Amino acid sequence: MAEETKTGTTTLAMVCTDGVVAGTERRATMGTMIAHKVTKKMFKIDDNLCLTTAGLVGDAQTLVRWLTVEASLYKMRKGSPMTVKAASTLMANILSGNRYFPYWVQLLICGVDLEGSHVYSLDAAGGAIPDKYVVTGSGSPYAYGVLEDQYKDDITASDGVDLAVRALTMAMRRDAACGDGIDIAVITKKGYKELTDEEIKKRKEKMGLS
Repeated sequence: MAEETKTGTTTLAMVCTDGVVAGTERRATMGTMIAHKVTKKMFKIDDNLCLTTAGLVGDAQTLVRWLTVEASLYKMRKGSPMTVKAASTLMANILSGNRYFPYWVQLLICGVDLEGSHVYSLDAAGGAIPDKYVVTGSGSPYAYGVLEDQYKDDITASDGVDLAVRALTMAMRRDAACGDGIDIAVITKKGYKELTDEEIKKRKEKMGLS
Protein backbone atom coordinates (compact mmCIF):
# COMPACT_ATOMS: atom_id res chain seq x y z
CA MET A 1 0.00 0.00 0.00
CA ALA A 2 1.38 3.40 -0.92
CA GLU A 3 2.59 5.52 1.98
CA GLU A 4 -0.04 8.20 1.43
CA THR A 5 -2.86 5.68 1.83
CA LYS A 6 -1.73 4.29 5.17
CA THR A 7 -4.01 5.21 8.04
CA GLY A 8 -4.25 4.22 11.68
CA THR A 9 -7.43 2.70 13.01
CA THR A 10 -8.94 0.22 15.43
CA THR A 11 -12.34 -1.26 14.67
CA LEU A 12 -13.93 -4.39 16.09
CA ALA A 13 -17.09 -6.46 16.06
CA MET A 14 -18.22 -9.49 18.03
CA VAL A 15 -21.05 -11.99 18.07
CA CYS A 16 -23.09 -12.09 21.29
CA THR A 17 -25.88 -14.37 22.46
CA ASP A 18 -28.51 -11.70 21.85
CA GLY A 19 -27.00 -9.70 19.00
CA VAL A 20 -23.74 -8.14 17.88
CA VAL A 21 -21.53 -5.32 19.18
CA ALA A 22 -19.37 -3.12 16.94
CA GLY A 23 -16.92 -0.44 18.00
CA THR A 24 -14.32 1.99 16.64
CA GLU A 25 -12.14 4.83 17.82
CA ARG A 26 -12.31 8.17 16.03
CA ARG A 27 -8.81 9.35 15.07
CA ALA A 28 -7.75 9.58 11.42
CA THR A 29 -4.04 9.89 10.64
CA MET A 30 -1.78 10.49 7.66
CA GLY A 31 1.62 9.16 8.63
CA THR A 32 2.54 10.85 11.89
CA MET A 33 0.00 13.67 11.49
CA ILE A 34 -3.44 13.54 13.10
CA ALA A 35 -5.61 14.54 10.15
CA HIS A 36 -9.00 14.43 11.89
CA LYS A 37 -10.00 13.97 15.53
CA VAL A 38 -13.66 13.03 15.03
CA THR A 39 -13.80 10.58 12.15
CA LYS A 40 -16.80 8.32 11.59
CA LYS A 41 -15.68 4.73 11.05
CA MET A 42 -18.92 2.94 11.94
CA PHE A 43 -22.05 3.20 9.83
CA LYS A 44 -25.63 2.03 10.11
CA ILE A 45 -26.55 0.26 6.86
CA ASP A 46 -30.01 -0.82 8.03
CA ASP A 47 -31.76 -1.55 11.31
CA ASN A 48 -30.08 -4.98 11.29
CA LEU A 49 -26.74 -4.17 9.64
CA CYS A 50 -23.58 -2.27 10.59
CA LEU A 51 -20.36 -1.60 8.68
CA THR A 52 -17.02 -0.53 10.15
CA THR A 53 -14.19 0.80 8.01
CA ALA A 54 -10.42 0.92 8.15
CA GLY A 55 -8.22 2.28 5.39
CA LEU A 56 -8.57 5.06 2.85
CA VAL A 57 -11.41 7.38 3.86
CA GLY A 58 -12.65 8.18 0.34
CA ASP A 59 -12.88 4.53 -0.63
CA ALA A 60 -14.64 3.67 2.63
CA GLN A 61 -17.25 6.41 2.21
CA THR A 62 -17.97 5.32 -1.36
CA LEU A 63 -18.54 1.73 -0.25
CA VAL A 64 -20.77 2.78 2.65
CA ARG A 65 -23.04 4.72 0.29
CA TRP A 66 -23.07 1.82 -2.18
CA LEU A 67 -24.03 -0.82 0.39
CA THR A 68 -26.63 1.42 2.04
CA VAL A 69 -28.42 1.94 -1.26
CA GLU A 70 -28.27 -1.76 -2.17
CA ALA A 71 -29.64 -2.76 1.23
CA SER A 72 -32.51 -0.30 0.84
CA LEU A 73 -33.34 -1.57 -2.65
CA TYR A 74 -33.19 -5.17 -1.41
CA LYS A 75 -35.70 -4.40 1.35
CA MET A 76 -38.04 -2.67 -1.11
CA ARG A 77 -37.95 -5.60 -3.54
CA LYS A 78 -38.00 -8.49 -1.07
CA GLY A 79 -40.05 -6.98 1.71
CA SER A 80 -37.45 -7.97 4.31
CA PRO A 81 -34.00 -6.73 5.35
CA MET A 82 -30.87 -7.97 3.60
CA THR A 83 -29.19 -10.81 5.50
CA VAL A 84 -25.71 -10.34 6.90
CA LYS A 85 -24.32 -13.01 4.58
CA ALA A 86 -25.94 -11.38 1.55
CA ALA A 87 -24.51 -7.98 2.47
CA SER A 88 -21.06 -9.50 2.93
CA THR A 89 -21.25 -11.40 -0.35
CA LEU A 90 -22.37 -8.31 -2.23
CA MET A 91 -19.55 -6.22 -0.78
CA ALA A 92 -17.02 -8.98 -1.49
CA ASN A 93 -18.15 -9.00 -5.13
CA ILE A 94 -17.77 -5.22 -5.33
CA LEU A 95 -14.25 -5.38 -3.88
CA SER A 96 -13.08 -8.30 -6.01
CA GLY A 97 -14.54 -6.77 -9.18
CA ASN A 98 -12.28 -3.73 -8.95
CA ARG A 99 -8.92 -5.44 -9.56
CA TYR A 100 -7.06 -2.69 -11.39
CA PHE A 101 -7.89 0.07 -8.90
CA PRO A 102 -8.57 -1.74 -5.62
CA TYR A 103 -10.34 -0.12 -2.71
CA TRP A 104 -7.76 0.34 0.06
CA VAL A 105 -10.01 -0.79 2.89
CA GLN A 106 -10.58 -3.49 5.46
CA LEU A 107 -14.23 -3.78 6.40
CA LEU A 108 -16.32 -5.47 9.05
CA ILE A 109 -19.97 -6.23 8.32
CA CYS A 110 -22.03 -7.38 11.26
CA GLY A 111 -25.67 -7.74 12.16
CA VAL A 112 -28.65 -9.86 13.03
CA ASP A 113 -31.05 -11.75 10.77
CA LEU A 114 -33.36 -14.77 10.94
CA GLU A 115 -30.35 -17.10 11.07
CA GLY A 116 -28.80 -15.38 14.08
CA SER A 117 -25.95 -12.98 14.79
CA HIS A 118 -22.98 -12.70 12.42
CA VAL A 119 -19.67 -10.90 11.92
CA TYR A 120 -17.77 -10.92 8.61
CA SER A 121 -14.30 -9.58 7.91
CA LEU A 122 -13.63 -8.38 4.34
CA ASP A 123 -10.25 -7.57 2.82
CA ALA A 124 -9.40 -5.34 -0.13
CA ALA A 125 -9.30 -8.31 -2.53
CA GLY A 126 -12.85 -9.35 -1.71
CA GLY A 127 -12.22 -12.13 0.79
CA ALA A 128 -15.11 -12.49 3.25
CA ILE A 129 -14.60 -14.59 6.38
CA PRO A 130 -17.15 -15.10 9.20
CA ASP A 131 -15.87 -15.21 12.76
CA LYS A 132 -17.01 -14.77 16.35
CA TYR A 133 -14.99 -11.59 16.74
CA VAL A 134 -12.65 -9.59 14.52
CA VAL A 135 -10.43 -6.54 14.97
CA THR A 136 -8.93 -4.43 12.17
CA GLY A 137 -6.40 -1.63 11.89
CA SER A 138 -3.10 -0.62 13.43
CA GLY A 139 -4.38 -1.02 16.99
CA SER A 140 -5.61 -4.56 16.42
CA PRO A 141 -2.75 -6.38 18.25
CA TYR A 142 -3.65 -4.63 21.50
CA ALA A 143 -7.41 -5.04 21.13
CA TYR A 144 -7.01 -8.69 20.12
CA GLY A 145 -5.07 -9.32 23.31
CA VAL A 146 -8.08 -8.20 25.35
CA LEU A 147 -10.62 -10.15 23.29
CA GLU A 148 -8.55 -13.33 23.25
CA ASP A 149 -8.38 -13.21 27.03
CA GLN A 150 -11.94 -12.20 27.88
CA TYR A 151 -14.34 -13.11 25.04
CA LYS A 152 -16.70 -15.99 25.80
CA ASP A 153 -19.12 -17.80 23.53
CA ASP A 154 -21.99 -16.99 25.91
CA ILE A 155 -21.26 -13.26 26.20
CA THR A 156 -24.31 -10.99 26.21
CA ALA A 157 -24.53 -7.77 24.23
CA SER A 158 -24.32 -5.71 27.43
CA ASP A 159 -21.13 -7.45 28.51
CA GLY A 160 -19.92 -7.24 24.91
CA VAL A 161 -20.18 -3.46 25.07
CA ASP A 162 -17.96 -3.40 28.17
CA LEU A 163 -15.46 -5.70 26.46
CA ALA A 164 -15.44 -3.55 23.32
CA VAL A 165 -14.84 -0.41 25.37
CA ARG A 166 -11.99 -2.09 27.25
CA ALA A 167 -10.37 -3.42 24.06
CA LEU A 168 -10.56 -0.07 22.27
CA THR A 169 -9.24 1.76 25.32
CA MET A 170 -6.21 -0.53 25.45
CA ALA A 171 -5.56 0.02 21.75
CA MET A 172 -5.80 3.79 22.19
CA ARG A 173 -3.30 3.69 25.05
CA ARG A 174 -0.61 1.89 23.02
CA ASP A 175 -1.24 2.89 19.39
CA ALA A 176 -0.61 6.59 18.72
CA ALA A 177 -2.67 6.38 15.51
CA CYS A 178 -5.81 5.64 17.55
CA GLY A 179 -7.73 7.88 19.93
CA ASP A 180 -10.09 10.84 20.35
CA GLY A 181 -13.11 8.88 21.57
CA ILE A 182 -15.05 5.69 21.01
CA ASP A 183 -18.15 4.81 19.00
CA ILE A 184 -20.14 1.70 19.98
CA ALA A 185 -23.19 0.18 18.29
CA VAL A 186 -25.40 -2.70 19.44
CA ILE A 187 -27.67 -4.58 17.08
CA THR A 188 -30.33 -6.96 18.41
CA LYS A 189 -33.66 -8.20 17.16
CA LYS A 190 -35.07 -4.92 18.49
CA GLY A 191 -32.92 -2.90 16.10
CA TYR A 192 -29.79 -0.74 15.91
CA LYS A 193 -28.56 1.50 18.72
CA GLU A 194 -25.45 3.64 19.09
CA LEU A 195 -24.31 4.49 22.60
CA THR A 196 -23.90 8.12 23.57
CA ASP A 197 -20.59 9.51 24.81
CA GLU A 198 -22.11 9.78 28.29
CA GLU A 199 -23.11 6.10 28.29
CA ILE A 200 -19.61 5.08 27.25
CA LYS A 201 -18.07 7.37 29.87
CA LYS A 202 -20.15 5.77 32.62
CA ARG A 203 -19.10 2.28 31.55
CA LYS A 204 -15.43 3.31 31.52
CA GLU A 205 -15.73 4.79 34.99
CA LYS A 206 -17.42 1.64 36.29
CA MET A 207 -14.54 -0.47 34.92
CA GLY A 208 -11.89 1.92 36.24
CA LEU A 209 -10.70 2.95 32.77
CA SER A 210 -9.45 6.47 32.13
